[in-house]
Amino acid sequence: MVLILGLAQAAAAAAKAATAADMAALAAADAHRGLAEGEPCLVAADVAGRHGAILTGCIAAGDFSVQVEVHFATGMGVPLQATGKARAGPPPDSSPPLQP
Repeated sequence: MVLILGLAQAAAAAAKAATAADMAALAAADAHRGLAEGEPCLVAADVAGRHGAILTGCIAAGDFSVQVEVHFATGMGVPLQATGKARAGPPPDSSPPLQP
């Protein structure tokens, strides 16, 4: 029973870390493109914090993409830490398709 509870807590922590990373990257990319106010990595840190995570990495690239890494820790039962990584912005190769 303890193993099942531990696995459930680990899955929940991983999902929360992934969600926090996704939301932080999206908000930071909007700021990077000028669609929202703020410095991209500060925006990412704020959004991650609102989701209970800590921003541990942020790169705002010249192509208006943003990559973030967050850590989420839970103290319920067995202390667990999960890491979430996300990227938001235009596709890596956003050149227009060739016309036939």
